[in-house]
Amino acid sequence: MPSESGPSLHRIAVIGAGVAGLAAARLLADKGLGVEVFDKGRGPGGRLATRRADGFAFDHGAQYFSVKDGRLDQQLRSWREQILVAPWRGRFGVLEAGDFTEQPTNHPRWVAIPGMSGLARQLASDLDVNLSVRIKDIAREGDGWRLTDDAGGNRGLFDRVVVAVPPDQAIPLLKGAPDLAARAAAAVMDPCWAVLLGYDAPLGLPFEGAAVAGSPLAWIARNDSKPGRQHGEALVLHANPAWSHKHLEQTPEEVLPMLIEALHETLGRDLGPAIYAAAHRWRYAQVAAPSPGGPRFDAGVGVGICGDWTAGPRIEAAWLSGIALARQMLAV
Repeated sequence: MPSESGPSLHRIAVIGAGVAGLAAARLLADKGLGVEVFDKGRGPGGRLATRRADGFAFDHGAQYFSVKDGRLDQQLRSWREQILVAPWRGRFGVLEAGDFTEQPTNHPRWVAIPGMSGLARQLASDLDVNLSVRIKDIAREGDGWRLTDDAGGNRGLFDRVVVAVPPDQAIPLLKGAPDLAARAAAAVMDPCWAVLLGYDAPLGLPFEGAAVAGSPLAWIARNDSKPGRQHGEALVLHANPAWSHKHLEQTPEEVLPMLIEALHETLGRDLGPAIYAAAHRWRYAQVAAPSPGGPRFDAGVGVGICGDWTAGPRIEAAWLSGIALARQMLAV
């Protein structure tokens, strides 16, 4: 917790421990600055999430990442050397009405080991991270910013603040930075309903991962086919944005049978009962339209924004946005 003696150039709060927030925090901390991270979740990573239940493991948020920008090559090499990530190999393509068409790609699909959340935990391992803390307000106080959580608790006075949460959650925190609030308001995010299914017998599916056409589903993954995963047939389904919007406020219990039915229809066969089944709603899942101008630090007020919604709908973009924001802050 920062001292109350007033802000210094070495005290930075990062709100949001997703990929972008962790990337920014990691670079700022590596440069010797005092960084404290806050996140409402029970673990770091945001959509780099892994759920374990009944002997199964499900990456029910981000499925994998690819590296298309050379600026991430060195970071990827480091992760590989640490055995934090590995390529996800197999059959990938498009599934429609029971027919699967394999489609090659020039970019390997990388996954974290032993689950997507493992990469986030490693990134956050020696950072000062406060979990299960929802920051409700940041208020100007002298030359700094006072952070208050949703229970009314004082979380300290900081010199600089990084806001790395989804745009709808960022806007209330940016009252003192109207330009950044306007940028957040311009971003559009799509929701996604995810379904997690565990089976005790092989399903004989002809793919490891498939984009789905002509269905409420957009994606089906055999999560157990990823390197370093637990045994057991574990499927992750993602509904498409239109379907997820339409059913956004329904309960998981209502959504689950509808998407299981969609799975059977698109496969052209009934898989039988799953021994584990659950649905999870990602209200802010995918970037439909990023904010103009990219990640930005407003030096006049000492607040910055980053996240995939400032850059584009990929893990790579989220990471680069956090790095870009941290460099802007270091340059001031």
